Amino acid sequence: MHQLSNKNIQIKINKTGAELSSIVSLINNKEYLWRGDTNFWGGQAPILFPFVGRLKEDTFIENGKTYHQKQHGFFRRSDAIKLIEATDTKLTFSIQHSAETLDVYPYKFEFKTSYALIENKIKIEHTVINLGDKTMYFSIGEHPAFNCSLRNPNESYENCSLEFEQPETDVTWNISEEGLLDGTTREFLNQTKILNLDKSTFDRDALVFKKLTSNKVTLSNREEGPLITVEFADFPFLGIWSKPNAPFVCIEPWQGYADSVHSSQKIEEKEAISSLEAGKKHIATYSIEIHS
Repeated sequence: MHQLSNKNIQIKINKTGAELSSIVSLINNKEYLWRGDTNFWGGQAPILFPFVGRLKEDTFIENGKTYHQKQHGFFRRSDAIKLIEATDTKLTFSIQHSAETLDVYPYKFEFKTSYALIENKIKIEHTVINLGDKTMYFSIGEHPAFNCSLRNPNESYENCSLEFEQPETDVTWNISEEGLLDGTTREFLNQTKILNLDKSTFDRDALVFKKLTSNKVTLSNREEGPLITVEFADFPFLGIWSKPNAPFVCIEPWQGYADSVHSSQKIEEKEAISSLEAGKKHIATYSIEIHS
């Protein structure tokens, strides 16, 4: 476990997956990150790489060869990640390709994740470096889960709302039983900044938004006020998710999303996939601001 703090905030990061495991305000001594109770969901803030969501049949094809990966990619379960830089305000973690990764992902790469504290904000930066001699394809995503109440760790999301930076009109893309986008949508946001959560919000799995104009969203408790704000200008897509009646809400900035049920499974044809030429670098940053 790694730890970083300033006068306002303290965070902890697991070695496995370089995953956030705690966000505590040193002003009010409250925990903002979901505790990872397996009765609801055992995750806390997994980093999604090299895929966001599920692949059709957990399979993709590159240059005629078939590869297999589970939902959200291998990084979140990896113990091969190393801490490569540590200062008073920043921690940086790295993983590079190996024989094990090349069996499931045919690219030579380095993937770095850094956490930096700036007052009451956590800045998370991801860097993908293509170390190979061919174009690599990937997606980056985040999956942090936040407590719905600072006073009662068991209070469900029904007393919470999400406020977007701007009025939004967008549909949510429906998810099949296999975890794929089925090609159908539901009207969800209609020129509104506020999304009030209720017991039916997540009846059909995550909300998947592809065309938001906002770069920020704030989770609030109706009695306690604003809890956290996530800023995600580098991420064009957003997922919102929870388990039924759970005491957390996931706000998930994505640079990709799950396969369609109609996917060809060819990686270069995957919807919303990012590509990176040999020797090039890709950087994506988002932040979590806590309200004390």
